[in-house]
Amino acid sequence: MKKHLFPLFLLFIGINASAQQDFFALVGKDSPNIIFNDFRAVDANKGTSGETIFTDTSSAKVFSQTRNGAVTEDKNTYNNAQAVNMATLAYDASNNNLVYMPMFSSNIYVLNAKSREITLIENNVARVTACDINSHFTRMATGYDGSIYAINNVGTQFIKISKSGNQYSVTDLGIITDDSANGKSSFTIMETGFGGDMIADAEGNFYVFSASGNVFKVLTKELKARFVGKIAGIPDNYSVNGSAVNSKGNVVIASAKGGSLYEVDLNTLQAKQLPGEQNLHIYDLASKYFANDKAISANAFANIDLYPTRVNEKLINITINDKSVKGAVKLNVFDLSGKNVFVQSLSVKDGFLRQQVDLGNLVSGAYLVNISDESGKVLLNKKIVVTE
Repeated sequence: MKKHLFPLFLLFIGINASAQQDFFALVGKDSPNIIFNDFRAVDANKGTSGETIFTDTSSAKVFSQTRNGAVTEDKNTYNNAQAVNMATLAYDASNNNLVYMPMFSSNIYVLNAKSREITLIENNVARVTACDINSHFTRMATGYDGSIYAINNVGTQFIKISKSGNQYSVTDLGIITDDSANGKSSFTIMETGFGGDMIADAEGNFYVFSASGNVFKVLTKELKARFVGKIAGIPDNYSVNGSAVNSKGNVVIASAKGGSLYEVDLNTLQAKQLPGEQNLHIYDLASKYFANDKAISANAFANIDLYPTRVNEKLINITINDKSVKGAVKLNVFDLSGKNVFVQSLSVKDGFLRQQVDLGNLVSGAYLVNISDESGKVLLNKKIVVTE
């Protein structure tokens, strides 16, 4: 993307086009068993498939991080990049990577969506046993800090996959237990808490959508899973196996048993069926969006706001729709030490402004964005995180 301010109609076109390539699905075959078929882009608004990224028959170019070289894997084992039993997927938008794990293996794979090259991360942190369903990782998402997070079926392992330079590392963050108020809606038993998928929010927490349709908020600091409620508006026999946030800030869910995709309002947990393909067998979904963040949307914005707050292209969008705001406003960006590292004036016409701003050479890190009017009155303070 070129670093300049776009005309408004070009900006909208760009948003709509990119939205079709920032939502991905792990798709299986039409079978009662879990059998991997492909990773593909999905249009989360239309509920239709897009480009196929990698399939069970693709030529796999696998580079082992531990052995520092190319490897040839045995496709008849559980430990390979095209294993039949896979149910985890996350999208690392900063590097255009799809990150996933076979269910019966501790191996982690990083697939570049453009080059189709795969990095194998062998690790001894994820304790996975093929015959122990409790140990299988079935929930994965990119966190707001850019790292990848995954949770096994009973919450006894909550792992973080981080990248520094060209090397990945895996950390065990601990055991997630039930909040005391959960009662019979337990995060750790098969009937109410197993399987499904998870999404991240902009505060560093996660929401797990279990296969049964229950939703739990995982509080990362406390390592507690708090029961939020049960999804309404989906068929009784609908197994929730994939979940990801769309560009409107809602959650899209999908089922490994086939059927339609549904859009879920995270505040009400009310689901509505999406149009499009009706029989996709989806084991997991992934996107670049976060719950409770300001989504990139051409139609919805607050009176004064900016988005996204996790910035990976050094571009933010400023929106003002307030008749009381007149003339010029000033945008200031401060680092965490309080140093002013960026200043730009913006012109508001008739109380309206929608403009994309290039933040220039800001290094990765957290910043505070301040917008003030001509009198110096602060209109908005908002934290952003810049990533590369």
